[in-house]
Amino acid sequence: MTTTANHMQFGVFTIGDVTRDPVTGRIPSENERIKATLAIARKAEEVGLDVFATGQHHNPPFIAPANPPVLLAHIAAQTERILLSTATTLITTTDPVRIAEDYAFLQHLADGRMDLMLGRGNTGPVYPWFGKDIRAGLELAVENYALLHKLWREENIVWSGQHRTPLHGFTATPRPLDDLAPFVWHGSIRSPEIAEQAAFYGDGFFANHIFWPKEHTQRMVGLYRRRFEHYGHGSADQAIVGLGGQVFMRKNSQDAIREFRPYFDEAPVYGGGPSLETFMRETPLTVGSPQQVIERTLSFRDYVGDYQRQLFLIDHAGLPLKTVLEQLDILGEEVVPVLREEFAKGRPAHVPNAPTHTNRLAARDAATLGNLDETATIETAKVGVA
Repeated sequence: MTTTANHMQFGVFTIGDVTRDPVTGRIPSENERIKATLAIARKAEEVGLDVFATGQHHNPPFIAPANPPVLLAHIAAQTERILLSTATTLITTTDPVRIAEDYAFLQHLADGRMDLMLGRGNTGPVYPWFGKDIRAGLELAVENYALLHKLWREENIVWSGQHRTPLHGFTATPRPLDDLAPFVWHGSIRSPEIAEQAAFYGDGFFANHIFWPKEHTQRMVGLYRRRFEHYGHGSADQAIVGLGGQVFMRKNSQDAIREFRPYFDEAPVYGGGPSLETFMRETPLTVGSPQQVIERTLSFRDYVGDYQRQLFLIDHAGLPLKTVLEQLDILGEEVVPVLREEFAKGRPAHVPNAPTHTNRLAARDAATLGNLDETATIETAKVGVA
């Protein structure tokens, strides 16, 4: 139900910041920024991308939804193929019962073309707003997901934990589409505990891959792959990996750097820190020509192995919508087609494709049929012996 059955998914994510344009001095209204997000999602599908993902925020200067399924359901109604996801869903401060029901509902509305990325978030003040203690952030992430995982797979749940009231005979509704829980990515920038959690459940691991040098990402993904194999989900190179990244492109690299520099210098995330050149050298941020973006992105495989999802941040730091849509055109026309072709070369056949509802459902049904055939063979053998 996505745009492609290719090995990899390519897409964009937004953190929904409302930021002053440093060139014009203009600050968009919240309404403008929300409507721009819709335009970006529609454009992403139009140019042939596979995924659109939105963050979750509860504080200014962000308009990323406090409840992402509201936005994603609206986008699902206006699109046909693109897979909708989050970047991230706050597993620490959002009640897991609410997550279970809201995202299962979205799964039905979107006919399965959705998944979600879980994370702790990076905004400390959010915790007390929802009655939580930031010092328990990792405990909340672990306990809440254990419950969410159960809610999508079991009915009449009896459960108790440290951070919410117990459940007695509770069943989340609606049940997941086709009785198949949405696919979950566990997103992290720096926490090995989250890589461990993703490996334990056999879920996907998404390394944001924006702020840190490649050696850090290599260590995090390597840990996840080893532990994925340790828990018996498959070989290390069969673990499901996603990466973030940020790009800005023009035909000539000098033009790209000149145009992007003022946005970088005043960006809420980057501004006031190391120079643009330092960030480009020491992190995956790529500002330049489409060919430079292609070469840099292909290099990610050198240190994380074959992976399944690549998402780019392209609308941060006050960039005007016109510019963002131009970036999407370049991605769709000049960059992603080459990346698809190049990443497919030499990819081992046993490395899984990017997860979708369709291929996961087919795999489950095939496994079920295989088990039935095996059972029938055993019973036939028993009859023969008798």
